[in-house]
Amino acid sequence: MTLIAVTRFEAVDTVTADDVRSRHTALVGAVRAARPGLTEARLGQLEDGKWVGVWRWDSEDSLKAVRELAPNLPEVKAAFALVREGSSAVEEIEVVDEL
Repeated sequence: MTLIAVTRFEAVDTVTADDVRSRHTALVGAVRAARPGLTEARLGQLEDGKWVGVWRWDSEDSLKAVRELAPNLPEVKAAFALVREGSSAVEEIEVVDEL
C-alpha cells in the first residue's frame, strides 16, 4: 500500500533556501541509491518560513527499510544538520484512494 511521509521542519537561522534545496536533492539521490521504493519527493516552503518535505513510498516496508539505513548515510546527516533542533515532525499517511 502506498504511503506518504510528510516532514515539517525549521531550518537554523544561518541557512539559506539554496542550502536546504541542495541538501534535499542530495538526500533524495542517496535514499534512492540505497534502496528502491521512494516514488516521489517534493520540498516546499510555507509562508512562515518553515519547510515541508512530502515523500511518497511504494510501501510501508520500503520506508521502514530506509529508516534503518538512514543513520549511516552522510547525506542524511548533512541534511538534518540544517534543521533547528526540536522542530522536526513526521506524519505518515496511508493512501486509501487515488483519483
